[in-house]
Amino acid sequence: MSEGTVLILGASGVVGSASIERFAREGWNVVAASRRRPQFVDESLYTFVPLDLSSADATREAIAGVPQVTHVVFAALYEMPGLISGWQNEEQIARNRAMLANLLDALDATGTHIEHISLLQGTKAYGVHVQPMRIPARESQPRVEHRNFYWEQEDLIREWGPAHDTGWTIFRPQFVFGLSTGAAMNLIPIIGLYGAIRKHQGESFAFPGGASYVAEAVDSRLMAGALEWAATAEAARNETFNITNGDVFEWRDLWPALADELGVEQGPDSPLQLATWLLEQEDVWAEIVREHDLEPTTIAELVGESHHYADFAFAYGSDGRNSSPAFVSTVKLRQAGFTEVIDTEQMFVDLLRGLREQRILP
Repeated sequence: MSEGTVLILGASGVVGSASIERFAREGWNVVAASRRRPQFVDESLYTFVPLDLSSADATREAIAGVPQVTHVVFAALYEMPGLISGWQNEEQIARNRAMLANLLDALDATGTHIEHISLLQGTKAYGVHVQPMRIPARESQPRVEHRNFYWEQEDLIREWGPAHDTGWTIFRPQFVFGLSTGAAMNLIPIIGLYGAIRKHQGESFAFPGGASYVAEAVDSRLMAGALEWAATAEAARNETFNITNGDVFEWRDLWPALADELGVEQGPDSPLQLATWLLEQEDVWAEIVREHDLEPTTIAELVGESHHYADFAFAYGSDGRNSSPAFVSTVKLRQAGFTEVIDTEQMFVDLLRGLREQRILP
C-alpha cells in the first residue's frame, strides 16, 4: 500500500538519487524532478519530470502536470563554477532562494495540500566556512548570522508551512557521499578517478591533501532514510536535525582501505591540487576508458564542481595551524527516533565498488 506521492527535487543529485530508491522501496509513489535524469537508478521506480527550478514559468508548468503530490523533498542546489568562492555570493544566494520560491508558488497554483516538506542545509549553517564552530554544533544554538542561502530558504518555509498546514523538517548533514557523478560536492568519483589515473601512470596512490583532521560523513543512503522517516514522523515535524553516519574518520586512516578497493599501491603523501590536475588528465582518462571498455565519459562530466571541493575537503595547502574542528551533535535526531547508522569506511568501499560495477571506474 502506497504511503503517498513524494516529489523529489534535485533528483539527479547525490541525495536525490538515493532518495528515489529509499522512498520507492518503502512503498511511495515517486516523482523525480531535475534538469537531467537520475543516474544508476531503476527507471521503473519513478516518474521523471525534467525541470529547471530557476525558471518560474517552467516550474509552474511542470508541477501542474505531476500526479497528486503529498510530500516534498527539496534536494535541489545551485553552485557557481569554482564552488567555494560562491558560498557567500549574492547571485548564488538569490538563485537558490528563487528555486524554492518558484516551487512553492507552483504548488500554490495547483491547490494541492502538501503534508510535509524536507530541506537540506549543512554545517555552513554553523558558519564552518567563516568562523570556528561551537563543538559540538547543536540545533538549539542561536543562528550564526552570515550571508547564506540556507537562511533565505529556511525563512521561506517557516512562513509557508504554517500558512498551508504543511509540516517541515530541515537536515544539516556533514560531508555527504553517494553514487553520483557530475555533482557539485561528491568526492567518490574524485577519489576513484585519482586512483585510476595514478595507477595507469605507474604512480602510487599518495594522499594529495594537507594537514590531518578528524571529520564526520553522511552516506547518501542514510540521508535518504532520514528523509523518508521525517516525511511521516510526528517527532520530525517542524524540527531541524544534524545527521552523520554515527562515527568519525580521518583521510589518511581511510587511505589503505580505498587503495585496496581500487587495486592501487599506496605511497607517501604527495600534495596535489586536484582542481587543476584532474582536468589536465583528459587524454590519460580517455586511454583508461578505451583500455577497460568503460562507459564513455570525460573527466569534466564526472567531476562537476567536486574537484574544487576535493581540495577543500582534503585540506590541500593547509598546515593545520588555522583550522578548527567541526563536529555536530546528533543526539536530537536519535532521541526523535531515527537511529540508523553506517560504518564510514565500509561506505567508501561500497560506493567506489558501485562506480566500478557501473563501469564508470576500472
